[in-house]
Amino acid sequence: MILNVIDADYRGDYKIFLTFDNGQSGLIDLKKTIFKDKRKIFLPLHDKKYFKSFKIKFNTISWDNEADFAPEFLLDFLKKQKKGKGHVHLLQHSC
Repeated sequence: MILNVIDADYRGDYKIFLTFDNGQSGLIDLKKTIFKDKRKIFLPLHDKKYFKSFKIKFNTISWDNEADFAPEFLLDFLKKQKKGKGHVHLLQHSC
């Protein structure tokens, strides 16, 4: 089954509340991820104004410069954040 991001809501700083088509949702903080990654495609995302200009495209969040994250990465990252420091609330919704 292909995983899809079906909704994304900017929540300040580098945080986005994501909803997936498998019923899971949660708040993800991408700040460390985009600042650690030195690839040029992620440099514009350092600017918060640009960061919050994401759209849902091709089943995930993406930006006009073609930067994106695989939905599987985003869901896995949410789960790891929840286990780590508790900065993320991962919710399971029944459909």
